[in-house]
Amino acid sequence: MNSPPSRSSRSGKAAWTFIFVLAASIVSLSVFAGLRYDLSRSSDVSFIISPWGIEAPVLPLVLQSSAAHVAGLVWPVEKDVTLLTQRLGGVAITDIQGTSFLSPYAGQTLENIVGTVTAKDKYSFWLMGPASNDTRRSPGIRVYAPGSGALHALQAGDVISLTAHVAEFRSRSKQVNLYSTQLQSPTDLRVHARGNTVEPIVLGLDRSPPTQLLSPLDEGKDGWLSVPNNVSSIDATDDELRPDEFGLDFWESLEGSLVRVRAPVALGFNNRFGDFWVRGAWNVTGLNERGGLSITLGPDGLPDGNPEAVMISRPLDGTRNPKVMIGAVLEEFEGIVDYQHGYFNILPTTTPKVAAKPDLTVPPTTIKALVDDTCAIRFGDYNIENMGPRSHHLPVVAGHIANHLLHPDIMFLQEVQDNSAKKDDGTTSANLTLSRLAKAVYEASGELYNFTNIDPLDKQDGGQPGGNIRTAYLYNPTKVALVPGSPAGMAEDATVPSLVDGKLSLSFNPGRIDPTNDAWFETRKPLVAHWITPEGASFFTINHHGKSKGGSSSTQGDARPPINAGIERRTAQVQVIADFIASILALDPSASIILAGDFNEYTQTHSVVASLEGLMHDADATAGMPESERYTYVFDQNCQQIDHIYVSDAIAGRGVRAEHVHVNNWAESLSARASDHDPSVGMVRVC
Repeated sequence: MNSPPSRSSRSGKAAWTFIFVLAASIVSLSVFAGLRYDLSRSSDVSFIISPWGIEAPVLPLVLQSSAAHVAGLVWPVEKDVTLLTQRLGGVAITDIQGTSFLSPYAGQTLENIVGTVTAKDKYSFWLMGPASNDTRRSPGIRVYAPGSGALHALQAGDVISLTAHVAEFRSRSKQVNLYSTQLQSPTDLRVHARGNTVEPIVLGLDRSPPTQLLSPLDEGKDGWLSVPNNVSSIDATDDELRPDEFGLDFWESLEGSLVRVRAPVALGFNNRFGDFWVRGAWNVTGLNERGGLSITLGPDGLPDGNPEAVMISRPLDGTRNPKVMIGAVLEEFEGIVDYQHGYFNILPTTTPKVAAKPDLTVPPTTIKALVDDTCAIRFGDYNIENMGPRSHHLPVVAGHIANHLLHPDIMFLQEVQDNSAKKDDGTTSANLTLSRLAKAVYEASGELYNFTNIDPLDKQDGGQPGGNIRTAYLYNPTKVALVPGSPAGMAEDATVPSLVDGKLSLSFNPGRIDPTNDAWFETRKPLVAHWITPEGASFFTINHHGKSKGGSSSTQGDARPPINAGIERRTAQVQVIADFIASILALDPSASIILAGDFNEYTQTHSVVASLEGLMHDADATAGMPESERYTYVFDQNCQQIDHIYVSDAIAGRGVRAEHVHVNNWAESLSARASDHDPSVGMVRVC
């Protein structure tokens, strides 16, 4: 045996230990061998070639080509994964993944698992084997090996075998997430060939995602938005996958696989981790003009959850994702399908490149004042996101109202903070906040606004601690005025309608709807106002800001249907409002009523807004707005509408116009937005 000088690794161990000559008695040849890499404290990674089953460590240099040339004799390096699996008697990756969400081998340690390395990061590498005719079985899998020397030694294209423990991983702090199948504690890792090419699965060509349904467990008339929710569990049920029908099943059937995304288009901004969502060169539904995907109803009447979209997470090579926005076009890229943080995602092998960005110019509303129609009322609705008197976004919002909404006659506002903003000092008045906003609009447009609101009790209406957010109105006093004769209500005063001298009247104007009802516990109470035009036409407005969705689970999580936090409260709140509207219409069926605001819920969640049916009309639908253009908010993969306008029969019968002006969700970045909501504009006739 001829030993060269020892070479130490960074860990202090010998990175390679010896070179020797192995004499094979059956043929006259010599094999150079050596260079053994540490995989862990207890095992090694060896480079082997042997047509006779002889295992000998050999120089990596020998394996840079597809064949080993030794003493004039050439034999092929063993690179066929299927044949190698058969020879070694191992379990195929497709069998480890199985036909459901959980591996049939979970909890077992398997020997001689064979695959080709497709990618790696600081903690894991991924293997891929031959695809199965059964598309439920993913050919790829993650090997979790933090701190392992294999991560340094292995390269994409290595054909390897190993022994590993099959595990289903889920963070202890995220029990509502799905399990992720992975191999752990790898040992006996051997490289059989290098420099091989793995062909990715081309999405939209080899495999295409379904476009509406997320899971067969989303039972109920509202599909994934059904109530009750969280009544079943994907992992507890572990049904056979149906990847052609359900989105979660589709992405699970590709877990761990290398895929290619062609013609990707971003569906929103990067989140704080840099992740973003895309659609690719495959069929999609709910496509809007900007290039995003809107929540719509499918042909069966069930909500479309857009399962064809996929999140793009951190690149595996440590680079950062580009900054994107709705409609940004990227160059095609490759990556690994993974599950983490509650969503299926693709981990790109390197940062995707932006090929084109959309025009960032947002045109103003096309709904303009009708000078000769004294019955026409223009109104806007805007959640101005925790605005105090010194908020940096106050002048930006004022500019939106002036230049994009074209200073409507009435503005419905939500999330107006008190004069000390988030400072928790007992202040509840918001007169300074509203007066500064009105002044800023005047400076931007020359239009003068008055304002009205009701100060809440301290810390009783939710929102940012100390902020005492509330609903409020700005209004143009030359176009409308509060109907006189009724006092303004206080925080706990319930306004009720009645007939006074044959005319509708509110006991408090403005007033709150049943403010002590449990439905409003620690949430905003709706603000009702009775208005009159200079010509004497009167109408009612209801400004609503519903219970938040905070605490909801991922749409791609284990709980089915997904947890829609606060839905019971939101349903009760809409019911209270509907009862109030019904009380007005009982006195005057021809009353003109506008209900608008941030409902924090979709119209596709029929159970929440069911109490409005027969009483009010969705303004977007009445105006004939395409369903895919009905969005005011972008979250995860979906353009969605949680800000709504409803009108009574009398108004609907006279014609309605409505638009959503995307001043925020068409911005260049999250930080460039003034609010997380887009404002809306409507025009109705009140006589």
